[in-house]
Amino acid sequence: MGNKINYSLEFEKEIRHSAGRLPTLLLHSCCAPCSSAVLEVVTQYFDVTVFYFNPNITPAEEYAKRVCELERLLREAVYPHPPKLLEGRYDSSEFFAVAKGLESLPEGGERCAKCYRLRLEETARVAAAGHYDYFTTTLSVSPYKNAEKLNTIGGELAQQYGVKYLYSDFKKKNGYKRSIELSAQYGLYRQNYCGCVYSAMEAQRKAAARSSDGQEANNA
Repeated sequence: MGNKINYSLEFEKEIRHSAGRLPTLLLHSCCAPCSSAVLEVVTQYFDVTVFYFNPNITPAEEYAKRVCELERLLREAVYPHPPKLLEGRYDSSEFFAVAKGLESLPEGGERCAKCYRLRLEETARVAAAGHYDYFTTTLSVSPYKNAEKLNTIGGELAQQYGVKYLYSDFKKKNGYKRSIELSAQYGLYRQNYCGCVYSAMEAQRKAAARSSDGQEANNA
């Protein structure tokens, strides 16, 4: 097996290469908490447009709540180069189409990979149409997301759409820890599931199992 790529180092190489100018970056955002730590970093080196495209999120009320929290974060936080917000379309049927037949798979499997590609491909398409220098996603800040898979998909889409993908692994260097700290600082709504109905059901099952284990321990 070959050596695994250190995507955090790849990010550092790219920002050194871009020193002295302010490239444009279309940053796909999954939610405000994840975006908080990522924006703290990328706004130092890029002219950022935050792209909110998440047809996986259900119900619609949950989607709207997350958009509002992201808007609030961008209003209240101070960044070296203030980012802009671009909201994509919301049609949950797009997600259900790619998840068809994969509904029973556990979180982190092929259904999630299809969801990554759905969201990243729309980001790449918009980045190409808008003549951005780069595109990337906040998803890798989460320890529950597969950074290698995200970066592989991003690289493939970069070739397809002719716009650079910003390789990254934002959970590195305490990125995830920082997202928790910033969420507390700004009082951000932190959901306990990724966004889709299947991740919500899995979170509920895990919570029920923990509750059952705790009850058994109390009765022992």
